[in-house]
Amino acid sequence: MLRIKNLNLLCSRADLANLPEGKLLINTINAFSYNNARKDVLFEEALTKGDVLIPDGISIVRTCHLLKAKSRPKERIAGWDLFTFEMHRLNKKGGKVMFLGSSEKVLGLIQKNAASRYPNLEVVTYSPPYKPQFTVEDDLNMVKAINDADPDLLWIGMTAPKQEKWAYANWDRLNIHCHVGTVGAVFDFFAGTYKRAPEIWQKLGLEWLYRLLAEPRRMWRRYIIGNMEFISLVVRERIGF
Repeated sequence: MLRIKNLNLLCSRADLANLPEGKLLINTINAFSYNNARKDVLFEEALTKGDVLIPDGISIVRTCHLLKAKSRPKERIAGWDLFTFEMHRLNKKGGKVMFLGSSEKVLGLIQKNAASRYPNLEVVTYSPPYKPQFTVEDDLNMVKAINDADPDLLWIGMTAPKQEKWAYANWDRLNIHCHVGTVGAVFDFFAGTYKRAPEIWQKLGLEWLYRLLAEPRRMWRRYIIGNMEFISLVVRERIGF
């Protein structure tokens, strides 16, 4: 069973610079994904058996210290932090970045924004069919698109847990040599279709509250019910259940 005290987490943004080159699967974890992974064995496996797991949630960071966990991150490392670090690094030398996921509209905005912010990057995109479950043919088409592109950096944005499960299930089929990040909402942030919380909210660990206030109908279950569920799971782990 997934327990926070046993997670192997990257502990600071500075550690991103020390990740090895080559094929590397980078996942993120926050209270929402932790809650879901506790109820979904396949998601737990996909989330924790990647190569790198980063704490994309202040609740995860604080809980690691509360529980005196094996990993005690110094700070939250948001998916956006991973994204900007990897994009800046690749842009310095030039290369190809691929975005797998989201709609053609969002991907078009991503291409436009990347052209101005990261002019040394060639951008390749693929919008998978919008459905709860991909077919075998869907999977093969996505794998072929990735292998044909042979990117220097790959982002997968299908929302959790779909993106992590897909990357894990198809990992051995991907004949690539690059870092792969499952980053979900980052696609919308970079496209400009959703705004991140102001920096002060981020520094205070309240980005979740900003998103709840901005979209209460969409986010209330995730952040009100979900946060209560997370606290309950942490208490149970603290007392040994």
